[in-house]
Amino acid sequence: MRYYIQTFGCQMNENDSRHIASLLASAGHKPCLQTEEADIIIVNTCCVRESAENRAVGFIGSLKHLKENNPELIIVVCGCMSQKDGNANMLASKYRHIGIIIGTFAISFLPQYIEEYAATGKRIIDITERYDMEEPSYGSLNSTINEQYRAQVNINFGCNNFCTYCIVPYVRGRERSRKPEDIISEIKQLASSGVKEVQLLGQNVNSYGKDMNGNNWDFAQLLIAINDINGIERIRYMTSHPRDFDQRLAEIIAKLPKVCSHFHLPVQSGCDRILKLMNRGYTTDEYKQKIGIIRQLIPDATITTDLIVGFPGENDNDFNQTLQFLQDIEFDAAYTFIYSKRSGTIAADLPNHIPEQIKKERLQILMDIQNQISLKLNRKLVGTTQEVMIDGISKNREDMLSGRTSGNKIVVFPLREKNIWHPGDLIPIKINSAQTWNLVGQYSD
Repeated sequence: MRYYIQTFGCQMNENDSRHIASLLASAGHKPCLQTEEADIIIVNTCCVRESAENRAVGFIGSLKHLKENNPELIIVVCGCMSQKDGNANMLASKYRHIGIIIGTFAISFLPQYIEEYAATGKRIIDITERYDMEEPSYGSLNSTINEQYRAQVNINFGCNNFCTYCIVPYVRGRERSRKPEDIISEIKQLASSGVKEVQLLGQNVNSYGKDMNGNNWDFAQLLIAINDINGIERIRYMTSHPRDFDQRLAEIIAKLPKVCSHFHLPVQSGCDRILKLMNRGYTTDEYKQKIGIIRQLIPDATITTDLIVGFPGENDNDFNQTLQFLQDIEFDAAYTFIYSKRSGTIAADLPNHIPEQIKKERLQILMDIQNQISLKLNRKLVGTTQEVMIDGISKNREDMLSGRTSGNKIVVFPLREKNIWHPGDLIPIKINSAQTWNLVGQYSD
């Protein structure tokens, strides 16, 4: 049968979809490019933000006519939205054209469930949380390769932090770390197939290993082991919780040449009162100390963050503290979001929710300040030579190539007529000019 996968949400969801594709391929199914061509349609959902959930719901609804025209069509809904409390029953009752509903713990059973549904036509729902079994056999799956030179590798699953605004612990479950030998084996396989850059994925990579009783592995030791793998030239990771980031980890990263000089530490707010309401587990002073450690040990580090505006109860003074914090730290980039109410979280029941218009105004102010900072920091790189890993032809100009520095800054540079290049090549580029979101350069030779 032919399958089509539609993915909503974050990098974890995208990686899950690649694993689903591998599982289906192993079962003899073939991918297709359009829903109209498919015998199986998988909708991998997200519910971290309302916008992602709404898009998923809209797409699910649009599949009804396909099912009516093709009764044999198998429609699968999986991912975070399915796992969220009460959603499976809602989906089952409201969208009767869905045949299979599975949560985040049941991906490995999907080929079996498709076979069962095709034989019986009986709807299957599985949102059981499973902590007594190994994670799906991700280590042996080649679907982690989303580009021939770059791959994403899960190192842990779930989250124990319970930030008051976040639904992830409720839909991804408690933290579970993969065995280090499985991770290392997978990355060695990827390196042998030509992968040069790996991105380690987890809801909180810094807490890797804490759940493995009797095992001395932690995130720093895992980075050391991966750094020694032949063929791998760059190591990235996403996401780090500031509470679990410490000086020892920074010192080890500073000594590992393959670990990229990009630190993404989501602060979420620059106000201590709001951080406490968010249950983030650190103060602004503690966060600043961690940034100071990074800049002392790795002076050329790129530091980025996430920020939420309009958290319930955030007043003008709280917001102004965040603006001042932003100017004090000077992040290279900040991914800014309007607070999105998620039912089932503690924050959803907090008083004094902020009107949407005020949230939008605050977001714009925040973005304007951050854009000025980003441009200022990028301009400091003019005249320097940066090692750039080529991604391919620039999305905006066919006569330019695009790539990324170790600090994850995008660089565009001319495509020479007789230039022989391959995605994943590392080349020195001299930076000639800077823009807010990227750098422009030329070959340094």
